[in-house]
Amino acid sequence: MTRLRIHADKIFDGQKYYDHQVLTIEDGKVLSIDDDTTSVDVVVKGMIAPGYIDLQVNGGGGVLFNDSPSLDSLRTIITAHSQFGTTGMLPTLITDKVEVMAQAADAMALAIAEEVPGILGIHFEGPHLSVAKKGTHVEEYIRAISDDEWQILSRKDIGQILVTLAPETVSPEDIQRMVSLGIKVCLGHTNADFDTAQAAMDVGADGYTHLFNAMSPIVSRAPGVTGCALLNDQASCGIIIDGHHVDYTTAKLALKTKPQGKVFLVTDAMSTIGTDQTEFSFFDRTVYLEDGRLTSTTGELAGAALDMATAVKNTHLGVDVPLDEAIRMASQYPADYINQGNIRGNLAVGSQADFVILDEQLDIESTWIGGQKVYTK
Repeated sequence: MTRLRIHADKIFDGQKYYDHQVLTIEDGKVLSIDDDTTSVDVVVKGMIAPGYIDLQVNGGGGVLFNDSPSLDSLRTIITAHSQFGTTGMLPTLITDKVEVMAQAADAMALAIAEEVPGILGIHFEGPHLSVAKKGTHVEEYIRAISDDEWQILSRKDIGQILVTLAPETVSPEDIQRMVSLGIKVCLGHTNADFDTAQAAMDVGADGYTHLFNAMSPIVSRAPGVTGCALLNDQASCGIIIDGHHVDYTTAKLALKTKPQGKVFLVTDAMSTIGTDQTEFSFFDRTVYLEDGRLTSTTGELAGAALDMATAVKNTHLGVDVPLDEAIRMASQYPADYINQGNIRGNLAVGSQADFVILDEQLDIESTWIGGQKVYTK
């Protein structure tokens, strides 16, 4: 039995703040938060808060998961993002050949078997998308679902599976089949009308990928996929708060419309995170980083140069969300969406001790997964 006691100026457990108290961790889980300052192992300035959970991560540390779907790549990506407070993620495979999907699944199975800290499962963003709303996805790999994809989606050794799809390209019966397998189905890269999106929700789809981006918009006589996302209270929406993908006022509108807990932060991060990389190859094109924005040579936004620490700061300072809620949008709410809110995303007694220590500027001083320090500034 291992026990660690950390005294902090402030602790936020996901619901309330504690001043000058002690977080006790036993065997990687939260044992208590109390004012007993005897036998303290570590004293820290700043604030302890729940670790961040990112459900859409394409790469980091100079690696794109599509380019190198391997166990080593997964270790590199989580290590890069841990510098910015991420303690759990779904590495994301963008639309690609089925052989690459299979390689990514094999890599994920190894990571799950070896209990790589912070790797929770896999997000397949595509390949069953709308060409009209493909964004930076490669059109030649967009396709209908086949037995080859079903073999991958039916695996039980790759953690939580999340699939982003366009409901106009996947039947309600197939969406229902995914849900029955325990897959979280998000609508995204879709030009569907409201009724088609609603039909997908009626059979179990319950999420939306990067709200407002690459989906049919609300207009006066056509509510579109965006309208369906905002109208359905039970639907959870990932959102990219980088100042480029979604205007801050538009983000405020979403938060005013959706019930609390149904909008969570994602990065949609590419390989640049944790590096000084300013350009990289992406399929048949090049992506350039300029002024915090990733743009492809074909003209569209190509993912984001965003980390979770910055997303939290942008949400708090740019979108005027209270700090406790901004942190929940990066921790509790994504954990809830993948049905893990009872074991992570907060510092309640019994939860996994995944947390960050923040300074006054909300930058990351250190990151801990399962009570083990994985990053320190």
